[in-house]
Amino acid sequence: MSEPRRLMIVEDDAKFAAALQRSFERRGYKVWRAPGLAQVQALLPEARPGYAVVDLKLNGESGLTCVQALHQHDPAMLIVVLTGFASIATAVEAIKLGACHYLAKPSNSDDIEAAFAKDAGDAAAPISPRPTSIKTLEWERIHETLVETDFNISETARRLGMHRRTLARKLEKRRIE
Repeated sequence: MSEPRRLMIVEDDAKFAAALQRSFERRGYKVWRAPGLAQVQALLPEARPGYAVVDLKLNGESGLTCVQALHQHDPAMLIVVLTGFASIATAVEAIKLGACHYLAKPSNSDDIEAAFAKDAGDAAAPISPRPTSIKTLEWERIHETLVETDFNISETARRLGMHRRTLARKLEKRRIE
């Protein structure tokens, strides 16, 4: 019998992480869960994952640091970043740091496993003819600045020249969970 595929789920939402874990275990994966970077680093020697699913926004820390640590541990690991705060800026950073794919929530284990299977880019991917809207550009700039400030709301608002409460309201309006 072959050894099961080994998966690390880095997610601070315990219910969502448990649901993903059950789904992947039914697919034959051996799964470890961690809510943040410290737990990931503690589990890596034992888990030796070949796959990882990392939430972009973890309780007060960026999932990008987890992507970086996982990739440094094993450059061959297939890492999928899963987020409710998708933006071009964070997608680019995730890929630069070692992720193989970046998926916006809601995504399920089928989507994630399909992303693992697609380990190369697709040059035939369709290019959207639709121009980017002002709201989308604003949203992407907000998230780019959030990444630059390690998700510090006050510093992001200051850099964008807006009131902190205004930024908080904008973030709440676009939250995807």
